[in-house]
Amino acid sequence: MITIYTDGAAKGNPGPGGYGVVLDYKGKRKELSEGFRLTTNNRMELLAVIKGLESIKREGWQVLVVSDSKYVVDAVEKGWLKNWVAKGFKGKKNQDLWERFLKSFYKHQVKFKWVKGHAGHPENERCDQLAVEASEGGEELPPDTVFEQIYQSG
Repeated sequence: MITIYTDGAAKGNPGPGGYGVVLDYKGKRKELSEGFRLTTNNRMELLAVIKGLESIKREGWQVLVVSDSKYVVDAVEKGWLKNWVAKGFKGKKNQDLWERFLKSFYKHQVKFKWVKGHAGHPENERCDQLAVEASEGGEELPPDTVFEQIYQSG
């Protein structure tokens, strides 16, 4: 089983943001992170999961995603996402990321586990550190293009 620990952060909502991911497979670890100049916390929480799943090269793995995001965990585990898809995401935010998530989600056997954030969970704390550091790139950060298009037109 591959365990993916994730976290997202945004300074302001919207504001500069980033995600952090720690992948663990039989004690081998890989870390991922990236920041964006204008985004939201929920987008970064979801993008962290996406990036973790997308980094798995072969299909069919059993994957445990450990996240402090009720938004992401509950959307999947409580069936909200299925309803959003059935209704064409009408009135829901982050459709672009949820559709991207589903492409990777269906390639594996994915379960979710929620953990309380900022409660001393070592991998969650590391993901938070990665996400915050990634969000601190200032003017050098790339755009979260879809979000900025929606935000500026909204």
